Amino acid sequence: MHQRVQGFFEFSRFLVQRFLADQGPYSAAALTYTTLFAVVPMMTVTFAMLAAIPAFQGVGEQIQMYVFQNFVPSAGATVQEYLGAFTTQARQLTWIGVGFLMITAFMMLVTIEKTFNTIWRVRQPRRGMSSFLLYWAILSLGPLLLGAGFAVSTYITSLSLISGPDALLGTGALLKVMPLVLSVLAFTLIYAAVPNTRVPIRHALIGGAFTATLLELARQAFSLYVTFFPSYQLIYGAFAAVPLFLLWIYLSWLIVLFGAEIVCGLSSSREWRCRNIPRLVVMLVLLRMLHDCQQAGRELRLGHAHRAGWHLPEDEWDEIMEFFTHEHLVCRTGGGGWVLCRDLGQYSLDQLMRANPWPLARLDQLPEQLEEPWYPTLRRSLALLGQEQGALFGGSLADWLRAGRETPAEGGQ
Repeated sequence: MHQRVQGFFEFSRFLVQRFLADQGPYSAAALTYTTLFAVVPMMTVTFAMLAAIPAFQGVGEQIQMYVFQNFVPSAGATVQEYLGAFTTQARQLTWIGVGFLMITAFMMLVTIEKTFNTIWRVRQPRRGMSSFLLYWAILSLGPLLLGAGFAVSTYITSLSLISGPDALLGTGALLKVMPLVLSVLAFTLIYAAVPNTRVPIRHALIGGAFTATLLELARQAFSLYVTFFPSYQLIYGAFAAVPLFLLWIYLSWLIVLFGAEIVCGLSSSREWRCRNIPRLVVMLVLLRMLHDCQQAGRELRLGHAHRAGWHLPEDEWDEIMEFFTHEHLVCRTGGGGWVLCRDLGQYSLDQLMRANPWPLARLDQLPEQLEEPWYPTLRRSLALLGQEQGALFGGSLADWLRAGRETPAEGGQ
């Protein structure tokens, strides 16, 4: 039990550090600004797609009311009226205006994908037709699937076994948790599909459950604040609903992005996070694996490194392979693996250390032992390097700054 509690706190500290390193609060603020401009276009596109099918007439307004009642605090009622009026006016636009609305909605999706790719350390975002098809599927098929699901759930709810006098025991509680279940499924789909990398469904489901639950708790707390602390109305008056709505959007994006950090962090095994091995050592291990694979006529994949005991996260693997590619050390095969494309006999460790974009490992950061034949020599060399640096640059900074100046007596001679 003690180890589990310690592991939980270690994982939490790891997530917070990673969230701040990825500038999560700034990304949430940027997404809040983007959402403010894109919410009306997204609603307009959704209503237009639903209105194209006669069976879904009026479903858009019902979905909007359902969302604001179950996922937005009570302060969103006024904003809902504003958005409804804006959307009604947007429907009267010409095709050119509708085109601009589509572009605005596309830009919001692009911003969301870039933020998620930053969290997952994805270097190659979707481009061209794959990106267009994903966004078009979200804007076209998304509303249709949402409308179909809403229509089916409405029909099921209307059945006498669910809501009638002969309703089965427990159906009332099931209906109450339906918004939470739908929210979990929605966030699971977002975390699994939006990043341009493979995300395990199990991890996406854990992150979706965390995000949906925390959003529900935040919604309840936000509603209590609005109800019992109405002092904001004295400051903003009738305009109070707008800043409160913006604050809620910002809080929601903070939770969503932190949930994304959880999903990404789950791919990093606890063992790897605790080892905290410097990148230089990891690069040398991977180069040794690549050299062994070259001798055997095979390619190297991330799964091979995992089976060898090196449980690198996918984002760290991608960053190192990108650096190797920049140094013309490796190239990708047609099957998605990696092979050496340069004679390591013509590439020195000094070249690798000089080109290394990450901080050079200190001796106290290195593990005491490692099952690599070159590792003892590396430790001794880094120890000698540290001693030489201490001897050459051990003087105080004040002495170094005065070293090139002449004293007044020397200048007068």
